[in-house]
Amino acid sequence: MSSVLVFIGKHSIFEIIMLLCFGCAWPVSIYKSYTSRKNNGKSILFLYLILIGYVAGFLHKILFNYDRVIYLYVFIGSLVCIDILLYYRNKIKYDR
Repeated sequence: MSSVLVFIGKHSIFEIIMLLCFGCAWPVSIYKSYTSRKNNGKSILFLYLILIGYVAGFLHKILFNYDRVIYLYVFIGSLVCIDILLYYRNKIKYDR
């Protein structure tokens, strides 16, 4: 085997698995934020750092390695944005 990385076509299976694993957490976080109406245990700084990471991955795909994995970055980045919006909704409307 000449390469340690395993690719499906030109997509890295490891990158896809990583994005799917990280992406699975966001629907749960969104549901919890929406139903509990609380920000307990959430850090807005952490949410923004995660968003910056997804934006960096998206930009890398556009500039250097465009493939269909970019749609995972867009989808999961959108989930992070929804969680950020819920954070502010909960802070403004429900936190006292």
